[in-house]
Amino acid sequence: MPSCIALIVAAGRGERFGADVPKQYLSLAGRTVLRRSVEAFLHHPQVDAVRVVINPAHRDLYKDALAGLDLPEPVAGGASRQESVCNGLEALAGAQAPDLVLIHDAARPLVDAATIARVIAALAEAPAAIAATPLADTLKRERGGTVVATVDRSGLWRARTPQGFRFREILAAHRAARGMELTDDSAVAEEVGLPVTLVPSNPDNLKVTHGYDLARAERLIMAELGDVRTGTGFDVHKFADGDHVWLCGVKVPHSHALDGHSDADVGLHALTDAILGAIGSGDIGTHFPPSDPQWKGADSARFLRHAADLVAARGGVIAHVDVTLICERPKVGPHRDAMVARMAGILGLCPSRVSIKATTTEGLGFTGRREGIAAQAAATVRLPWTAGSADPAAPGGM
Repeated sequence: MPSCIALIVAAGRGERFGADVPKQYLSLAGRTVLRRSVEAFLHHPQVDAVRVVINPAHRDLYKDALAGLDLPEPVAGGASRQESVCNGLEALAGAQAPDLVLIHDAARPLVDAATIARVIAALAEAPAAIAATPLADTLKRERGGTVVATVDRSGLWRARTPQGFRFREILAAHRAARGMELTDDSAVAEEVGLPVTLVPSNPDNLKVTHGYDLARAERLIMAELGDVRTGTGFDVHKFADGDHVWLCGVKVPHSHALDGHSDADVGLHALTDAILGAIGSGDIGTHFPPSDPQWKGADSARFLRHAADLVAARGGVIAHVDVTLICERPKVGPHRDAMVARMAGILGLCPSRVSIKATTTEGLGFTGRREGIAAQAAATVRLPWTAGSADPAAPGGM
């Protein structure tokens, strides 16, 4: 088998999208656009490694987006896409250069394994192959907003990524094309006379350019996640000596601390149990036993992130979470926005998918006596249908 490395191009600023951060770092159904693109290749059996090209100014965004993935150091991109790809290819050159390279835009997060496999297979017969779809729409040429001609669409295709190449040939082509302004890598190959084979792409392999593209991508993902589950969690911690409590990932000044083996964040503990319950994976004590000294004083964000990772490992997403804090003091309202932002960040969710509420027991019970804090939580999780799922559309389903 020839060696194959995927080069993910993520150095763009995404200015047309108009978001506060580049589009490749936006959340898409619980994972960033970039992470979805990277994981498609990282999990592919015919791809040996993945290398990402980034804008050095976005390094912190990159680290957060791909936390926990075993990747080599990213490559610094250039002033144009063509220059960024060339930098990535140069970084792969040398004694360990691959036989094949797949160049993929980070903004195409829905690329599927079959499309990747078709591009790789085509490289056995041709030096270059690109994923593409035949053009189905009638084309019009305009001048001043008025149609002046209908363009023959026969033989026209939409170029997509990945675009695959025999490594040494595309590296030489990029070196020869330095200074040109070519819009994709197949154009670079064409410039030096390399024949490029077209292979069918999954039509859902869209490029996220505008807000409606991101919305459509999320709808496509959710359509595949029809196994909708809800889990609940409950936790209690008593007060101890101290000057602050941790609630939903935020340090809140208070006359006491909460007593617990970890940081005793009652909100995150309840939510972790809710997520684990939704996927039938035990409870927080199963994964992080309080008898284990390594969890003494631990940041409960680690527990919540672990639960979210288990959902992602099953191909699912967390659709919504809801936490209710039950206490007389401290007041939650002044810290609610910070708590929502913190939990959304841990889970990779939009803040609109995170709810935090607070209530009291009207002076009744241990919370009413200000002896501690309780929390209850609910989580909605969407998973793909599997052989063990009761698909209502299947014979014998509900």
